[in-house]
Amino acid sequence: MSKHIITQDYQVNKEDRRALNKHNSFLIWFTGLSGSGKSTIANVVEQALHKKGVKTYTLDGDNIRKGINQDLTFTPEDRTENIRRIAETANLMVDAGLVVLAAFVSPYKKDRENIRNIVKDVNFVEIYINTSLEECERRDVKGLYKKARAGEIKNMTGISAPYEAPENPEIEIRTEEQTVEDAVQFIMNHIKSKLKFSDE
Repeated sequence: MSKHIITQDYQVNKEDRRALNKHNSFLIWFTGLSGSGKSTIANVVEQALHKKGVKTYTLDGDNIRKGINQDLTFTPEDRTENIRRIAETANLMVDAGLVVLAAFVSPYKKDRENIRNIVKDVNFVEIYINTSLEECERRDVKGLYKKARAGEIKNMTGISAPYEAPENPEIEIRTEEQTVEDAVQFIMNHIKSKLKFSDE
């Protein structure tokens, strides 16, 4: 069937949309353990971008699993498919001219490399929210670690499933040493040149 699928080209392209928005489009991917602070930091980064007039959209783990990926479990195979679908969705959004923020545990290196391949390296910023398991358990915002320790949750990253930390992320945030405000400022400084505001 795939041989009968032909890509349709339209007259308005990604560069046109970027020009209209007056900024570049790319994917900012936040990875880290559950409770590390991914969504919190992504939320504040999006607010900072919004104030600058940047057109954004945030994709978040729980929200995605309630919709487009509600049919997937937390097995390794389904985790991989979960991330693949998110990457393809983000790629469309980048093509639409948006700065996309994605906050997902995304525990496997091969899956994160696949994201980079899908959206292309030039459109990808990997941010490792480096928070120790001990601190994440202490926070336990959603009560997941307590349930995992009690055997109520299987395949919990950091407990009964592995987390493969990024080796060379574009940005690393250590939440036990940096405040949210400092982390956001650091990220904003890093991506400023990538935004390529046309009015600057």
